Amino acid sequence: MDNLDNYRKIIKTVLEPYTKIPYAHGKLTCKPVFDEVADSYLLVTLGWDATRRVHGCLVHLDIIDGKVWVQRDEIEYGVTKELVAAGIPKDKIVLGFHPLDVRQHTGYAIA
Repeated sequence: MDNLDNYRKIIKTVLEPYTKIPYAHGKLTCKPVFDEVADSYLLVTLGWDATRRVHGCLVHLDIIDGKVWVQRDEIEYGVTKELVAAGIPKDKIVLGFHPLDVRQHTGYAIA
């Protein structure tokens, strides 16, 4: 299996369990949106919390030029550590939510 296919598999394996965690309040769900053609992987929270509509991105990962870009990570302990533990090297993960001048200090890829 090449790296790209392996990264896709790891991303889905890491993200799917979050879709099964029930929310403590409201009628909310976590929906996976996986697009292997565009290599974009999202977890979207949607539903109702009392009378308030909830719709937002919990996690957004992209595979760009052979690296996994973490565009958004609202998981309590961070999904990035799980990606590393599952086999994606730190030098193949870009923390896209950090500005370029900060990325060099993160221990992950710059771009």
